[in-house]
Amino acid sequence: MLDKGQLLQGNLSSENLKTVGVVTARFNSEVTDKLERGAVDRLLELGLQAEQILRVRVPGAVEVPLAAKALLDRGCQGVVALGAVIRGETSHYDYVCRTVERGCAQLQLEYKKPVAFGVLTTENEEQALDRAGGSMGNKGAEAADVMVEMIQLLREIEPNK
Repeated sequence: MLDKGQLLQGNLSSENLKTVGVVTARFNSEVTDKLERGAVDRLLELGLQAEQILRVRVPGAVEVPLAAKALLDRGCQGVVALGAVIRGETSHYDYVCRTVERGCAQLQLEYKKPVAFGVLTTENEEQALDRAGGSMGNKGAEAADVMVEMIQLLREIEPNK
């Protein structure tokens, strides 16, 4: 039975949230626009006001970590990173996926703030659209939930920060 000891867990409350960021890659905009809409709509549903959400659009997924870093430097409590990398005929896909994932993961550890990874890495456009509001839900909205929950969890772990 796991009821012994103290359990800390985040929640989906907008309480004490000041400013968060959403970075969206413009490349594959038919997918990324839907991810961004899902993330922003979800943040508004959770109780944030539009002026608390800083939205930034960058050319492609590789640029997402740099813009996320700039938002964290500006004081955002967390960032939702959004993009769509769809496999093509060359190895470029692998480099882009690896670069954006490493950049976002490194930022989380460096800043001790969440950078929720909502960058789709799919085999084809159909899979991407399924995850941008289609049959698999909206991964932008899910990434927004992850960011908010992690902000609240980190506040529980380190209440004086």
